[in-house]
Amino acid sequence: MYNLSSKFNTFYNNHVVLQGEKQSELGKKKNTNIDRLKDGLKEYNDEHDTNYKLVDNVIQGSVAMHTVTQNDENEYDIDVAIIFDKSSIPDSTTRVKNIMVDALKRKCSGFRTEPEAKTNCIRIEYASGYHIDFAIYRRFLNDDGEYEYEHCGSEWRSRDPWAITNWFNTENTASNNDLRSVVRLLKMFCKSRDGWSMPGGLIQSVLASESVSSDARLDVTFYNTICNIRDRLGQDQEVYNPTNADLTLLYTVKDKQKVKNLHSRLTSYINKLSVLFEDDCTKEKAIEAWNDFFSHSYWAEQLPKNEERIQKTIDMFAEMTSAIGTQKETVTVQVFTELVSGQRIPLNAFKGKLPKGKPVTFIAEPSFTDYTDIKWFVNNTGDESVNNRSYDTNGKESTHETKYRGKHTVTCKVYRNQQVVCQTVKRVSVR
Repeated sequence: MYNLSSKFNTFYNNHVVLQGEKQSELGKKKNTNIDRLKDGLKEYNDEHDTNYKLVDNVIQGSVAMHTVTQNDENEYDIDVAIIFDKSSIPDSTTRVKNIMVDALKRKCSGFRTEPEAKTNCIRIEYASGYHIDFAIYRRFLNDDGEYEYEHCGSEWRSRDPWAITNWFNTENTASNNDLRSVVRLLKMFCKSRDGWSMPGGLIQSVLASESVSSDARLDVTFYNTICNIRDRLGQDQEVYNPTNADLTLLYTVKDKQKVKNLHSRLTSYINKLSVLFEDDCTKEKAIEAWNDFFSHSYWAEQLPKNEERIQKTIDMFAEMTSAIGTQKETVTVQVFTELVSGQRIPLNAFKGKLPKGKPVTFIAEPSFTDYTDIKWFVNNTGDESVNNRSYDTNGKESTHETKYRGKHTVTCKVYRNQQVVCQTVKRVSVR
């Protein structure tokens, strides 16, 4: 395999691993919101003569496993278990979640979006693109005097809030820390195209732990491991909870489709890496292969300057922002979203990808008055929008709901007597 270790390691260290400053920022956001919850519960208790008290909190997920990767659009999620004594909170899962939402709302008034109760957590969205998921647990002493834990979902289910993190750390140690590196790189691949619908971090971690194949070189370790994952999924696409082999991690048809997508894309893109094993492989060919695989600016920047490629990019940008007709006839489009119902904010105030289920409103302001029509052409991309790629609407204002993961475009065209006078294109990213 062509040795591009130096550049591959630079890519990993500088563009994959989340830097310490960002990691600290995630931890601070977690601590800040724990304090908000405690303060909100105190206020709630004072009003309702109750005594709901947080007894512990545990960081979970990719932050706990240190597999968070860099993301240009701040699509970070922070998972936190909040633990209460069983005797001190209601038995109703719905009521418990509503109490937590109430407590957080009291102290999250400045947020772009209010805390929201989901099936398995309470979610807080940041305008910068972060979101925090609070998973609620209750604990009780069993007959042996040891604590047992239950998670608050649609019902209370037995679950250890430390189990997944402990499993991952054990597996990572056994792999000489290669597992964590592979998972980070696999996540970069799975997030390399905005419209891809791919499995979440836990499923990727399970598949990587089953398949990790260590080598002194990181690029070889990664290549061998993804080949093993491809072969594994070629035989069996079921994935089980690593701490309870009786529980599947694929709950829905969508979950299963995401695993199928991973298998098909690994198969396709591993085939493109075959150039790395050819006798006449050059440094440029190797860079092109990894650039195609990760679709990351780092690799593109390593390639020799290609004037034709640069000109195509310039032409595409000009086409997307073009105004047809004279410069005097233009259209300005303002874009708004509502993260909290009834509270409209400019789309550019939200720095990350929008969550699904949010309205996005486009308002056209032509620079002239004798137009006869305004049309909006929506172009959806990605796996989830396969049955609804494009459609159009009319009017000065047009509102659409975020339904599909991906980068989508909305083109506003202003007409005079059935001829396009000017147009502009707006992009909307959805996670």
